[in-house]
Amino acid sequence: MTPPQDVVELILDDHRTMEDLLRLMRSVEADRRAALHEFADLMIAHGEAEESTVHPVLLPFEGAETVEHVEESHREAAKVLLALLKVAEVGSVEWDWRLKQLAAVTAKHTDEEERTLVNRVCESLSRHSRAELAADFVRARADLLTARCGSVDNVHRLVFADAYA
Repeated sequence: MTPPQDVVELILDDHRTMEDLLRLMRSVEADRRAALHEFADLMIAHGEAEESTVHPVLLPFEGAETVEHVEESHREAAKVLLALLKVAEVGSVEWDWRLKQLAAVTAKHTDEEERTLVNRVCESLSRHSRAELAADFVRARADLLTARCGSVDNVHRLVFADAYA
């Protein structure tokens, strides 16, 4: 029997995986387009699952302003991701420029989230609560990954749905 997972470990693992995928997208020896699609699916699934499972639990412990800031950074990252997904030629000047933007927005978001919300989860929730939250997070993320949530059409829908919200 595997021990229960901790939502903090899952979030941090996703962040490290996204960093690894960004490195692959920079490598001429990797399948950069495949790495981009894997990154897109994970980034969108991670953000949407986090917003639907973790953020509501944190609201009593963390100011709404901090949670809203993290959610806004998810939306900003999705806009940058969409621009890269639409680049026709992998390795082109535009690809490199958009990838640099994506890496920067991802690093900034990851840093802010790990210093605020992730630490708040550690301080505010018991290990048992974190394990229960992990199960919800895993389910939500898995459903989104199965639905290929990082597709150009879905990311476009997410970006422009927010524009009219």
